[in-house]
Amino acid sequence: MYKTMDFSYYLPVNIVFGRGKIRQIGEMAKPYGKKALIVTGQNSAKKSGLYDKVVTALEAAGIGHVLFDRASKNPLTTTALEGASMAVKEECDMVVAVGGGSVMDCGKAIAFMAVNTGDINDYIFNRKFSRKALPVLVIPTTCGTGSEGNGFAVLTNPENNDKKSLRCNAIIPAVSVVDPECMMTMPGKVLASVGFDALCHSMEAYTSRMAQPFTDALALYAMKLTADCLVKAYKHKDDGEAWDKITLASTIGGMVINTAGVTLAHGMEHPVSGLKDIVHGQGLAALTPVVIEASFKGCPEKYGEISRIFGGRDATDCGERIRAFIGELDLSCTLSDLGIEEADIPWMAHNCMKVSAAGVASNPVVFTEAEIADLYRAAM
Repeated sequence: MYKTMDFSYYLPVNIVFGRGKIRQIGEMAKPYGKKALIVTGQNSAKKSGLYDKVVTALEAAGIGHVLFDRASKNPLTTTALEGASMAVKEECDMVVAVGGGSVMDCGKAIAFMAVNTGDINDYIFNRKFSRKALPVLVIPTTCGTGSEGNGFAVLTNPENNDKKSLRCNAIIPAVSVVDPECMMTMPGKVLASVGFDALCHSMEAYTSRMAQPFTDALALYAMKLTADCLVKAYKHKDDGEAWDKITLASTIGGMVINTAGVTLAHGMEHPVSGLKDIVHGQGLAALTPVVIEASFKGCPEKYGEISRIFGGRDATDCGERIRAFIGELDLSCTLSDLGIEEADIPWMAHNCMKVSAAGVASNPVVFTEAEIADLYRAAM
């Protein structure tokens, strides 16, 4: 029997894509005020010269700035509050985040808390709501999280290791300058990790119970781009076309999870990196094939399509094909390799149900806490 379609799609993100676009950041920032808080990590944006380029462009447009360079690879709620305090003290009109997903997420959270009061965790767990934030402009330097294309900011609470997203349309970037040239200083190991994260975004959005026609179309396109270009970019750093494609695939991945969400692999990984501060993409590499092999019966048609994109036959070998792709990126690992111990599993399974309830519920097969614990063991 025909089932009628019923869905909505809303994503007001302004993406400016292309090589050399970074030089226009000053003009793009003009509508948002006269002073920016520039958010970076401790080193990479400065070493690459990108920070200096941003400052030069802002100054040429008559925009002042102050620097907040404390974003870490798994940004903390406390760090976001420090940045928000600086933004308020310095009377900043906007936040300009220059870096990878952690920097962009930190910048979004800073922009949010600069104009909101109370405990940030209340907003993260939806006990309090707000629809306001300072304007955020982002310049991604890694092609992975897709944070430039959504209203999510993933943060870790250092008091209890909860790793969960602040979600608000107000932190969807006012401008996302997606310049592939800003990505090409990435070490190969970093590219492999963030590129696989981007792939997971599209795979999980595609198989999510919240998927809909627009996200399906975008996710399929992004997965095909990734299958075609990620290994090429990893092995041949001067392949400009491959870099353009993986950069685009990453941004699309961020856009589709804004609507369709992530599912169980991300849901299970957040407790891992929240507990051990590991690299997110490595945690996903350890978990994703195991989750696929446990979940493919929930939507075999879609997992079959993913498998064929990566050279497989049908849903039954999808996990195997993704495992092989991980191997081509030299990213193969287990949770044990990442420092996880058997004794950590009960806490992680419980925390997964706490911080990732939406991802658990949107997975094609919905697992209990005990079953999630078994999946962690299978990934050891």
